[in-house]
Amino acid sequence: MIPMTLAQIAQAVGGTLHDVDDPSATVSGTVEFDSRKVTPQGLFLALPGANTDGHDHAARAVEAGAAAVLAARPVGVPAIVVEPLGASGSGALALEHDTDGSGAAVLEALAKLARASVDRLTAESGLSVIGVTGSSGKTSTKDLLAAVLSPLGSVVAPPGSFNNELGHPWTALRADTDTRFLVLEMSARGRGHIAALARTAPPRIGVVLNVGTAHLGEFGSREAIAETKGELPASLPSAADGGVAVLNADDPLVAAMAQRTKARVVLVGLSGNADVRATEVHLDDQARASFTLECSAGSVPVTLAVHGEHHVGNALAAAAVALECGATLDQIAAALGAAAPVSARRMDVRDRADGVTVVNDSYNANPDSMRAAIKALVSMARSGRGPARRSWAVLGEMAELGPESVVEHDAIGRFAVRLDVTKLILVGPGRPVRAMYQGAVMEGSWGDEAIHVPDGASAIALLEQELKAGDLVLVKASQSVGLWEVADAVLAAPVTDSAPSDRSNDEGAPL
Repeated sequence: MIPMTLAQIAQAVGGTLHDVDDPSATVSGTVEFDSRKVTPQGLFLALPGANTDGHDHAARAVEAGAAAVLAARPVGVPAIVVEPLGASGSGALALEHDTDGSGAAVLEALAKLARASVDRLTAESGLSVIGVTGSSGKTSTKDLLAAVLSPLGSVVAPPGSFNNELGHPWTALRADTDTRFLVLEMSARGRGHIAALARTAPPRIGVVLNVGTAHLGEFGSREAIAETKGELPASLPSAADGGVAVLNADDPLVAAMAQRTKARVVLVGLSGNADVRATEVHLDDQARASFTLECSAGSVPVTLAVHGEHHVGNALAAAAVALECGATLDQIAAALGAAAPVSARRMDVRDRADGVTVVNDSYNANPDSMRAAIKALVSMARSGRGPARRSWAVLGEMAELGPESVVEHDAIGRFAVRLDVTKLILVGPGRPVRAMYQGAVMEGSWGDEAIHVPDGASAIALLEQELKAGDLVLVKASQSVGLWEVADAVLAAPVTDSAPSDRSNDEGAPL
């Protein structure tokens, strides 16, 4: 955040000063919503939560060094106070525990503060803002963007998937006068949300990765999702003002967004009409892709350090942005080759001493990312010179799919069978998981190759009993399931002294 006085902040957010002796006191530290993380001369956000209200921690935050509190009511310490929006506060600023609109008011003020800071940094320091959206791959692409832009200057990007009405402005306020690039994820639960995030920190470059079925229950159709994702290219400045829209040429719904923007369009993908494209794509025994990156500036070989063929598209989007920002092809290839996974529980591949490999992709799941992870698992199992390794897919519910949930889960069960995953463990009590199990059975699974268990503990017990040295285990579900406990338990378990698995020795036919 660019340093501002309390008076300047109050003016920017439309608030009033309370219990402030010196309006010229400067906020030069970070903006925090956790009082335990307050930094000297920072600003504390008083937000309502499930168990506590940030207003009750205002005094503690000031004692810890905060210059003031951004609040919806006077708190007895220096504060910038904004008026609550009322219980009807909704839309992009709706909060689950916000009964009187105080949280929505603080979030609205936070967005205004972020806008003021970003505008000044853009005008005075030449800050470039890059926005990324899509049904899947946002976080991985954000991490790749940070890697390819770092050789060009200081980069600020959100930790993990901090991409909503709180995480977006909070991240934007991490940028300061030394920051050259601000990379922001942009998520949505409904129409207008991405447009609102774009107003908070206006991007010059926007990336749309794909339109899938994530959050289908909230949007109702892929077309409605496309309409919302298209708010990002629609928000970009014109080509004459430096606006650039990086769009996936391989997704028709994304490519069509070229009609919604005044920015210059750069298409990326495997298609022949892509401006930045990948050719000669190959996967190694860890499902890491190598390809030739081709564009008008030339071509260069790239070998990714992240796992899964789906990362090729993410890498192309990152490369396109880096080219727009002045990177050379050699710089891009080197950065992509060194960019290991950063965000936790996303295609995190780890080996035990006995050769058991765990692919922890348990942070989140939707039908598109589930298929990509299963394809990566099978690719890794079959890539060696010897017999294929046994592959285990431990899968849980994909949330927020609405009326299509049962159909989508059934399709994933069938997909795993068609790809010949050795063992399926479907975890959870709900109807969607039962549908995934039934889909596998109806597609041709028989015996105990597909197993439905009630919880993670049951999955752990089964794996401890049946895993053999050399097996591959994928763990994937929506974040709300908490299935990473399975991945953690398998990695922490004692190694087995059994011989490496050989699928030719398995009883029965393949799945």
